[in-house]
Amino acid sequence: MFTAFSRIIRYGFKNFFRNGWLSVATVAVMLLALSFLLSLIVFRHITLTSMDTIKDKIDISVFFKISTSEDEILRIKKSLEGIEQVKSVSYLSREDALDEFKKRHQNDVVAEALSELDDNPLLASINIKAKDPSDYQAISSYLDNDSFSQVIQKITFAENKLVIERLTSIIESVNKVGLAITIILAIVAILVAFNTIWLAMYSNREEISIMRLVGASNAYIRGPYIIEGVIYGIASSILSIIIAIPVIIIADPWIGKISPGLDLKLYFFSNIIGLSGYQLSFGVALGAISSFIAIRRYLKV
Repeated sequence: MFTAFSRIIRYGFKNFFRNGWLSVATVAVMLLALSFLLSLIVFRHITLTSMDTIKDKIDISVFFKISTSEDEILRIKKSLEGIEQVKSVSYLSREDALDEFKKRHQNDVVAEALSELDDNPLLASINIKAKDPSDYQAISSYLDNDSFSQVIQKITFAENKLVIERLTSIIESVNKVGLAITIILAIVAILVAFNTIWLAMYSNREEISIMRLVGASNAYIRGPYIIEGVIYGIASSILSIIIAIPVIIIADPWIGKISPGLDLKLYFFSNIIGLSGYQLSFGVALGAISSFIAIRRYLKV
């Protein structure tokens, strides 16, 4: 068994190098398929990161009446932190709000006019970020009840509702469309690679028929071609990672301008082992399975 297996592997390598340009063409097509799938993974990461950045900019603020005590505000803050949909809650006192306002408008006439007032006109507030934009409606409904109406001056959800709903709709659409495009293009890439390997099998159809006629078993005939398909997958997966490295390095500054805070190089190189494993697994599986299926029709004389 070991001797037969070693021969199958040897013949697989021999077929790969003997086919010459046909092997190069097959690897090139599989390289395009794997590079395309890798680009879809990276693009999905860019999309999700950009969407997370947009989500992080969405929030609602609750402003409290001047007569509301800090203890009451902190009690409401703690109750909000216990809600499942809430990601974070931050408190801004009247004094801190005044300091921030002065810093933003230190060169404006508004700051000078504010300094002439005897009392601080700004209100204390809490800033709420939800885990998902669709959760803001539930959070707003929680705050919009009689128990809080005596202390709350204003909730900004009503003002931002249209923007939040539109952003939520855009995020959901991008996720659905991105997933659909990924699935469709992945299927196309697989079919193209499969057809290329099938053509490689077609060029050796007479040799396969002769081996079948002289009594070679199906496993012995199929084995070298499956090994050849595995070699296609290994070669194309390694090349896809090698080619992706300079592309990622060149694209990183441009992606950073489009989506600030996204470090594409950091993502790629910190996940290069996982991405390489994915590419290798998919490439080997694609090559082996395509070869297995493609050669079946030639095993019948």
